[in-house]
Amino acid sequence: MTDYVQFARMNGLGNKILVVDMRGRKDRVTPAAAIALNADPATAFDQIMAIHDPKAAGTDAWIDIVNCDGSMAQACGNGTRCVVQALAAETGKKVFTFQTIAGILNATEHEDGTISVDMGKPVFAWEKIPLAEEFADTSRIELQIGPIDNPVLHSPSAMSMGNPHAVFWVDKDPMSFDLDRFGPLLENHPMFPERANITLAQVLSPSSLRTRTWERGAGLTLACGSAACAAAVSAARTGRTGRTVTIDVASAPAPAKLTIEWRERDDHVVMTGPAEWEWSGTLNPATGTWQRDEAEASGARAL
Repeated sequence: MTDYVQFARMNGLGNKILVVDMRGRKDRVTPAAAIALNADPATAFDQIMAIHDPKAAGTDAWIDIVNCDGSMAQACGNGTRCVVQALAAETGKKVFTFQTIAGILNATEHEDGTISVDMGKPVFAWEKIPLAEEFADTSRIELQIGPIDNPVLHSPSAMSMGNPHAVFWVDKDPMSFDLDRFGPLLENHPMFPERANITLAQVLSPSSLRTRTWERGAGLTLACGSAACAAAVSAARTGRTGRTVTIDVASAPAPAKLTIEWRERDDHVVMTGPAEWEWSGTLNPATGTWQRDEAEASGARAL
């Protein structure tokens, strides 16, 4: 077995993704390799999407999702779109079914190049999010940052999209908050025994939100797909918006947006947005050493 595998540097609305081809192998991308790759500015990432051979009939691949601190993630919608674009370029297929530790993800690449990912059903039960305290209604839980009589953030909506989320509602631009200061405290708050993704969400209209996210295991991120889904569902759940919204990701480097639909017919959350191929190379999944391909064509390429 060769020491090196193919990988692609991609992004989903700015969410920095490494798509790693582990098909035909029994080993995995190690935490040490992930930490080493993230330490290099050229390969710093939010998530690694490691594509493995399928484990279940009817699926196209098993995907391991690795955070930049080496921990495992249950879901990454922006990363899933990147996987779809890479595999669609390789196979010509447009419809895919993936398996992760959080369950099954179905995804489709459209003619305009955008990609829809069915993120499954949201989970609201406090013990399944999970939370450390019992709440009969998790659409508003007791948690705040700042002075008790004038908190900076308070009363978030909590839920799971395969991973735990807390959505704090704000009445001004999410970029105006010191999320890099509050994020680590909230991610690791005792309320969240498995840590949590922390999102600030501003309602712009009955059909649009503006968000910014501190991502569990990754930190301050340019974008987070599952957090966008959590914000959209929480907004509809609390009567702030309808069940289909456009998400303006405040920290994204480009003005592209996500569309989130919380389908009434089956309770599934479908996220639609772009993916972008940047460059490709090879890496050692045990150590994280890597090299970039010398010659590359422009646009999306197969792994």
